[in-house]
Amino acid sequence: MLARLLAKRHVDASIQSFVKSLVNILLTILLIIAVIGKLGVETTSFAALLASAGVAIGMALSGNLQNFAGGLIVLLFRPFKVGDWIESQGVSGTVREIQIFHTILTTADNKVIYIPNGALSSGTVTNYSREDTRRVDWVIGVEYGENYDKVEDTVRRIISEDSRILNTPEPFVALHALDASSVNVVIRVWVKSGDYWGVYFDMNKKIYSVFNEEGIDFPFPQLTVHQAKD
Repeated sequence: MLARLLAKRHVDASIQSFVKSLVNILLTILLIIAVIGKLGVETTSFAALLASAGVAIGMALSGNLQNFAGGLIVLLFRPFKVGDWIESQGVSGTVREIQIFHTILTTADNKVIYIPNGALSSGTVTNYSREDTRRVDWVIGVEYGENYDKVEDTVRRIISEDSRILNTPEPFVALHALDASSVNVVIRVWVKSGDYWGVYFDMNKKIYSVFNEEGIDFPFPQLTVHQAKD
């Protein structure tokens, strides 16, 4: 019933999961108090006992209190919301629920991860879904002796053939470094956030295929051995 009411009022999904989790806990506490009253235990005595144990319980649950406060901070400042892809505490995934103590992520391989809200509110969170666009980067190595102008022209042609790559900001291609066994070319393009991985993998395949067709060779690590004369 609560879920339908919140959905009817178009309450944000992040707030919905938090409120439902909080209400469930409050109703459980009220149910316990009601059952104790039915068993003949005076609720005033129980309340006094609960109050006297409050300090001890608070100390024991200090971590959960921090997580509860962290959940409120997450909802207030909204560094992420349900449906966002985030990275924090060494893990990444899509935010499925924001509960009062934990935020639940679903990873790309369908694992479920529970991260304490206290850690999320006080730690570093990378939100990959916050902005509409993202930059995709590659560093491609080619053999020494390859014509760089040909390499750059080939890369720019590949880029122009992919309609998912945005024209603004303009794609960037440059000679990145002269490495020990390769000439490294850096490629940077901007895409819509939802196209990031599709463009990344498709460009890898396209660059490999077209470079082979154009006779542009990829390097292999080489070691020169000098034999000492007797």
